Amino acid sequence: MKQAFKGLVFFALLMLVLAGCSTKAPGSSEKTSSSKKDGKIKIGLSISTLNNPFFVTLKEGAEKEAKAQGNDILVVDAQNDSAKQVSDVEDLIQKGVDVLLINPTDSDAVTSAIESANNAKIPVITLDRSANGGEVVSHIASDNVAGGKMAGEFILEKLGKSGKVVELEGIPGSSAARERGEGFHKAIDGVDGIKVVAKQAADFDRTKGLTVMENILQANKDIQAVFAHNDEMALGALQAIEAAGLKNVIVVGFDATDDAVKAVKDGKLAATVAQKPADIGKFGVETAAKVVKKETVEKFIPVSLELVK
Repeated sequence: MKQAFKGLVFFALLMLVLAGCSTKAPGSSEKTSSSKKDGKIKIGLSISTLNNPFFVTLKEGAEKEAKAQGNDILVVDAQNDSAKQVSDVEDLIQKGVDVLLINPTDSDAVTSAIESANNAKIPVITLDRSANGGEVVSHIASDNVAGGKMAGEFILEKLGKSGKVVELEGIPGSSAARERGEGFHKAIDGVDGIKVVAKQAADFDRTKGLTVMENILQANKDIQAVFAHNDEMALGALQAIEAAGLKNVIVVGFDATDDAVKAVKDGKLAATVAQKPADIGKFGVETAAKVVKKETVEKFIPVSLELVK
């Protein structure tokens, strides 16, 4: 009997020792170490929307670089929904990513997602659009203010500093919309002959660009130029202008997507400010690898711009 009792005690003690050896409970979401046996880094990429060719190209640039490095990349599409983006980032955190690349849908709303990553000790890098809160290791983007100014100066040159202009804005709250608008107005504000007769958001969307432009044209047939904060809206506006039978209206976009560049070559779109989305994605992954390796990175990494006309 004593032997049996001793055996039970020994078995119980053994179970306690084995349980103590594991610091991770079954089903725990604790982040695994980045120093895996295979040496791979797991990168999470949250995109604002894949319904825009610009961000598709950005994603492809990131995926190509991750493959070249031999690292893993998990991509999620927020579909221009701020709440979904926050949820997507939480999922990436639970999946144990080593670093997060975020292209914010909304610069304010993304703050809570970034703070969640901060609390989980996961470094965050923002792409194309900045965030207004949380700790971000690096921001990689074109100089949107400079690009907006470039567009404004081109329109002034074409109009001879006199004419009625429409501005189609991007998603309210996004840094890209705010900064491109700021640059545009730096160029045109104070020029006596230029009048902005309408300024309205079309959310970086082609269909909305078409609808908003149709509504604007009902009250403003006599316009000479349109600046759209991205090419999708510019192409939508172009459709509305053509349908209204207007001629010689200067339309300038931003991003230099394939459709926009073709429209410039065909003489339909006057110009587009060329960003390099593939490079933004590529530089994001390059920077992510450096951050995980504890290398020093710049707080802002600029990507060059040019005017396609």
